Amino acid sequence: MKKCELCINPAMVHCESDQASLCWECDSKVHSANFLVAKHSRTLLCQVCQSPTPWTGSGPRLSQTITVCQSCVETRSEAGNFEGDDSNDGSDDDSTDMDGGDEDDNQSDRDEDDQENQVVP
Repeated sequence: MKKCELCINPAMVHCESDQASLCWECDSKVHSANFLVAKHSRTLLCQVCQSPTPWTGSGPRLSQTITVCQSCVETRSEAGNFEGDDSNDGSDDDSTDMDGGDEDDNQSDRDEDDQENQVVP
């Protein structure tokens, strides 16, 4: 696993301008120094294999984000390690609720719940 150029933490981003792989904390320190270095584009590294991902960012402080490269996604997908691995046998039928009633009978209850959960600016 790649280490940060400035400390012992795992590298999370790569700055091509500085030719350095950095952890979140060191990246923030380095790229907060002045407005010129804040403009450096940094590539986020894959959390699994630490190869560059298509995700880039710039600015004095990047948000800590988990990224995975396409190769690792495909590898995990082939191994069946994701929730969408079609393990469902298709027996789920959403047309009836647990007590055997039709789902439309509960529509008015859901409408009331939706009204209670409205976002107000």
